[in-house]
Amino acid sequence: MVDATLLAALLDSLDAPLLFADTGHVIRYMNQAAVAHYEEGAALLGRSLLDCHDEGSCRAIEEVLVTLREGEVERLITQEETRRIYMRAVRDADGRLLGYYERYEPVTR
Repeated sequence: MVDATLLAALLDSLDAPLLFADTGHVIRYMNQAAVAHYEEGAALLGRSLLDCHDEGSCRAIEEVLVTLREGEVERLITQEETRRIYMRAVRDADGRLLGYYERYEPVTR
């Protein structure tokens, strides 16, 4: 079993921001890269992810959450010149959706 300290150290070793939100869109975890990446940093913890996005983005997040609830594993939500951002499901051992995180993938040329 991995304890919370080891898990946090592992996630903080990632270069890419990792932000986890529960199915109510409440931000429950941010690794150190995410804290540095987002303007409000750790102050976002405990707040709704939807408060940080415009109406169109909120609608898209809600739509993707529906597909994650239906069993989808991951969905591309943003494609930029230097990176792609995915919304990825997090499930418990029984397959119940616990929430999601944003996964960043650099685009190499």
